[in-house]
Formats: sequence, C-alpha cells, structure tokens
Amino acid sequence: MSKVIVIGAGPAGLMAAEVISSAGVVVQLFDAMPSIGRKFLLAGKGGLNLTHSEPADLFASRYGQRRAQIEALFKTFDASSVRTWAASLGIETFVGSSGRVFPTDMKAAPLLRAWLTRLRHPEKGSPVEFFMRHRWTGWHPSGEMSPESGPSATPLALEFETPKGPVQQHADAVVLALGGGSWARLGSTGAWVPLLQARGVAVAPLLPSNCGFDVKNGWSEHFSSRFAGLPLKSVAISVTTSSGMRFVRKGEFVATATGVEGSLIYAASSLLRDEIQSQGKASFDLDLLPDMSLERVINEVQHPRGSRSLSSHLKSRLHLDGIKAALLYELLTKDQMQDPLQLAQAIKALPITLTAVRPLDEAISTAGGVLFEGMTDGLMLENKPGLFCAGEMLDWEAPTGGYLLTACLASGACAGNGVLRYLNKYGSSPRLISV
Repeated sequence: MSKVIVIGAGPAGLMAAEVISSAGVVVQLFDAMPSIGRKFLLAGKGGLNLTHSEPADLFASRYGQRRAQIEALFKTFDASSVRTWAASLGIETFVGSSGRVFPTDMKAAPLLRAWLTRLRHPEKGSPVEFFMRHRWTGWHPSGEMSPESGPSATPLALEFETPKGPVQQHADAVVLALGGGSWARLGSTGAWVPLLQARGVAVAPLLPSNCGFDVKNGWSEHFSSRFAGLPLKSVAISVTTSSGMRFVRKGEFVATATGVEGSLIYAASSLLRDEIQSQGKASFDLDLLPDMSLERVINEVQHPRGSRSLSSHLKSRLHLDGIKAALLYELLTKDQMQDPLQLAQAIKALPITLTAVRPLDEAISTAGGVLFEGMTDGLMLENKPGLFCAGEMLDWEAPTGGYLLTACLASGACAGNGVLRYLNKYGSSPRLISV
C-alpha cells in the first residue's frame, strides 16, 4: 500500500492529508511544533475569518499577479467550498457586515478539534498518523528520484530531527506545507528555503506581506508616547507608485511606535513594500475626513473661530480631535497649520512617507516562495517527481479578509488530488476526492 508523508500541520497540510487519506492511502503528518495548527489558532484568536462572500471575480482579483494560478486552485476548492467543508465538520458560519465569513462562535479551536477528530477517526478512508516535534532537515541520500521513477521504484527518503535524535522516514510521495517566514515562533521559519534551493528548486525571496512600516524619521517622542497603538478610524488612503499603479480605499489603521500598521495598511502593503524596494521610500495620502468634500472642509476651517484655539475649532467644526488632530500637528509646520487652505488640503490629503518595511517575522503573512512556473497543475515540483508543495510556501500573497486561509486550503486540496493522480500513474488505484 502506498504511503504519503505530509510535512506541516497548518491548514494546507491538514487539507492535503484529508484529501489523500480519504482515498484510503496511508498518510503520516509530521510537524516541528509540539501541537497542531498553532498559527491557525492564533490567527483566529480575535475571530476566525474563514473566507469572504464577495463575487468570485472580485475575490480572485485579490491575488494580484498570481490571480491565474490561484484561480486554478479554486477549481478544486473555492470560497463556497470553505463554508460547505466547515459545515461538514459541524461548524456553522455566517456572513458579517463586511462580507467576511466567520464561524458562528467566531472561534478557531472548535473547528480544529472537529477536523482533527475526523482525520484521526474517519468514517471512511485511512486515519492520519501525527508525529509532532519532528523537524524536517532534508533528504537522505537514498531518497533521490529520477523523472522516470515513481512509487514502485525508489521511495522518497526524508530525515527529521526529534527530541530522541535523528530519524529517517520513507514515502511514495511527499507534500510540503511548511508555511512562509512570518511568526517563526509558531513554526513558519522559512528554514526550508535553502533545502529546496540546494536541490534546484526555484524559490522567490520571502518578503513581508500584510505588514507594518516605519515612517520617515520616525514619530516624535510626544506623538509616539501618547498615540502609539491607537486607531485612525473612518479614514482613507491613496497610493500612487512610481510605475503608475494606484490604490484607494477607506478603512482604518493603527499608529505604532515607529510607523503604521493595520487592515488599511495591510491592503496596500504589497505596493508600498515594492515601492520602498525600488525607490527607497513610499508614500500615501491620508484623508482624515473621506466622507466630507474638500470644499466643505475649506469652508469649515475658514469659519471665524473667535477666541477659540485652533484645536477647539477643528473639534467643533470638523470633529477632528485625538489622534487625527495630533497627526496634523505632528506632520505640518506652524505656518501650514495657521493657513486655512493648506490645513484643509492636508486634512483631505496628508502625505505620509514610509522608509522601511517592518521585519518579516512581524508580518501576518509572506510573499515569495516556490515558483508556480516550476510546478505541475497538481502542485508537484517538475524536477522532483513525487514532491508536492502547498500553502503559504508557494509564491503568492493576498490581503487579510479570508483570502489567505481560502488559498491555503485550496492549495492543500489541489496538492492532495495531485498526489492521488501521481500514485494512480504508478500502479496504485486510490480515487480522486472532490472537496
């Protein structure tokens, strides 16, 4: 009987294991961490965002330059499949006001528990065996495979470091679902990059995605000590890159001790990051009052204020106070603050310059990874027959909002079916699984 090893107990690895084991194939799942799904559980701590309910075309557009590759994965498992799959685990979902989809209890742990129960005790197929504290360190020399070989020939031989010392494992096919390089303490260390590159696998450099940025020259001590950690709500940002790409969106973000982060910044992070890489800096215009026209802001600022201070005037006429008013004082000169026209223009388009991306380990997710161009449609490496990759270790990125998790699950399902097709080719007869 064929045996498949899956390395990585995140959503992509678990989904690949489910698809393969449901066909009756023996699956062993290895992970370096002591417990399963650590990043998944932490990501769901404030409410597990499973996917998004927006139309398929708009949903696919969120994957930018890798839209075509991710759309191909959705032929196996798409956003609607996420809700169907969750329901099959006894987890009901709902669509929030923003279109995001959540479990009714908002929690990740019940879903993960139900999933693991089904993997360990399936109604059909083979139970998945879990091996924790097994850190993959590479291949044993006997594990090389030629393009003509397959499960009936030399199996893949892998080496793992464990608390009891190094061990070797053999498999007829392997799925790597090792994550990117963010949140290393939860298991996504990026240590797999040199292992694959040494074997001729093309890997784009891992970069921060959905990340924060440092502002030029940093915030003043006055601003940082009083406003770091506070949100800027109901604002809009506009980004225009040196190459002419444009991003405009309303939402909210947070001031940090050194710069900015949060959902609105994350949504533009790929453009801002790439602009800093190519130009040394990036900037965006901040609209502090996106629901108010420039003409009205000018009129309100120019309204006679009598003996009131400027701060009181802005609060009274425009409801600008707190961190929004503080940003104006932080970034404008005294002369600009006293000039009604310049002040009004700044309220509607306050330029903020960014000079550095926050470190990869602080980012929510990762850009870069194994290039799709070196893979089959089933996510098998063309120069490593029997070796598949899935999840965030692939070269794609997406904003938060359920897009990350959906693509990870979809890639796991695609790789799982790719494994089954590969095993079929070499004489085994597992059936393909529809999820």
